Amino acid sequence: MTTVGLDITGTGWITTFQDLGRRDAERRGVPTGGAADQHSAVVANILVGNARGATLIENLGGELALVPDGDVLVAVTGAPAQVTVGDVPVDGWSPVAVPAGHEIRVRCDVGLGTRTYLAVNGALAAETFLGSAAPDARMGFGQILARGTRVLLETEFRGFRRGVFEPPLFRLPVPTLRCAEGPWGIDVVESQGIHAIPGVREVIEASAYVVTARSNHVGLRLDGPVVHPDTDTEIVSHGVPIGALQIPHADELIVLGRYRSLTAGYPIVGVASRASLPLLGQAGPGRELRFRWVDRETSLRGHAERESEVRALERAVAQAFGALGFATPLPGR
Repeated sequence: MTTVGLDITGTGWITTFQDLGRRDAERRGVPTGGAADQHSAVVANILVGNARGATLIENLGGELALVPDGDVLVAVTGAPAQVTVGDVPVDGWSPVAVPAGHEIRVRCDVGLGTRTYLAVNGALAAETFLGSAAPDARMGFGQILARGTRVLLETEFRGFRRGVFEPPLFRLPVPTLRCAEGPWGIDVVESQGIHAIPGVREVIEASAYVVTARSNHVGLRLDGPVVHPDTDTEIVSHGVPIGALQIPHADELIVLGRYRSLTAGYPIVGVASRASLPLLGQAGPGRELRFRWVDRETSLRGHAERESEVRALERAVAQAFGALGFATPLPGR
């Protein structure tokens, strides 16, 4: 095991340590939190041989850059981005060896997504709160990485011995996230609250919604038509799932994220499918969303298909890294 220093030479709008969030924290009143785009975070860690939930770096907007003082293995996923090592273009969504003293720079295309994820083989030295490195500003746990910060890494990576004219080292079945031009389609399953607002299903299905600058880590605030309950009956406060479509008193639609409050008194008319949550984590101001109503079985099938793709990648990485003398975690860990 070797200790490597990673010197942060550039950051985006917000650059933080991140992981998949806290387990069992919600019974204490603390949101799960974690990476907004969980799929990209998981894939980044798998590509460098880490466990799915290992600490990595999440960059919101702009450019991220760092220089290691030892050889490291990294992977960049998330929103479409230009990735360079020492000004030489390299592939995103792929393992990349970065030699000591060379800067890796990630230029995110914020028109197509807001967050990139950078994973490094090994363990990043990051503080934790309730067992997670995920930030929670409301609890005073910011985890902000500023320019000039040095991050320590414990890694077993020793570099690769490859000739210039040899074939590419890795050809892996990577399930990338498609952040396309134009409106993004989000699958939504009805919740009980939809029956209290006649016509809301049809309005949401037929309308376009635009992410506003009022959005934050708690949820996306969307401009678009909504229908309010035709009664003043008070709604008893109830639990709120991640991805819930909530209709507040204002004329807007809210899609709640991983840092949402755990209970609310507004109508919840639907919940985004788990397979759609990564796209919602990438949606920034100006992004147009369109919602498609699906049944629970369709939603579960979409999640199962995505999980199958991720497990196939884990197996391929384990085989490739095993041939190179690296051990990787068991699939699903």
